[in-house]
Amino acid sequence: MKARDLIAVYDDLLAHYGSRHWWPADTPFEVMIGAVLTQNTAWTNVERALDRLRAVAALEPRAIAALPVNVLADALRPAGYYNVKERRLRALCAWVIEQGGVEALQERETGALRAALLSVHGVGPETADDIVLYAFGRPVFVIDAYTRRLFARLGFVRGQETYEDLRARFERALPPDAALYNEYHALIVQHAKMVCRTKPVCDTCLLRACCPARQSLGRQGRKTRSLDRKRV
Repeated sequence: MKARDLIAVYDDLLAHYGSRHWWPADTPFEVMIGAVLTQNTAWTNVERALDRLRAVAALEPRAIAALPVNVLADALRPAGYYNVKERRLRALCAWVIEQGGVEALQERETGALRAALLSVHGVGPETADDIVLYAFGRPVFVIDAYTRRLFARLGFVRGQETYEDLRARFERALPPDAALYNEYHALIVQHAKMVCRTKPVCDTCLLRACCPARQSLGRQGRKTRSLDRKRV
């Protein structure tokens, strides 16, 4: 994985989609809430859950922690797995309070902050890195399913590497720039949702000229269409 290749992809995505202004939140703690709620669901569902949560409590740790279990779970219902996420969000709130609040967490060194987040119930590496990058502005590269899919198709990675291996590879290749990582991850998500889907729309992809997977995917698509015609 070479820095110039990663930057070339970034430049192409940014020129095509423009700045994504991600993460959509008003405060660092709201980013933290969103990072927990977005697990296994679309962001539109998270936004609905956040609106319901605002209606019953201020979006701050003590107010959320004080909500009865059924009230908090019901507010989170649009985000799916609401009973699970109720416990995870409550654990996150308790941890933030115990640590002295978001302001105290801002003082933590990046590695220590990330390690502490990983000790919280329901916070895995991707959620922790979402929080460290988007809530605290630290240069950690978020690895998600979209990143694996896109860069495996581009031939930059195999796609089966561990989370930590992929994160380290991106961070070694790119300068330690939180703004760059922020924008890059948001652009990857946008492109993977719109074009580089599970069933990709290769003919409209701005990266098609440099994508080795395009030709093989195109052959598979033509073969499928041919078989469909024979069945008819």
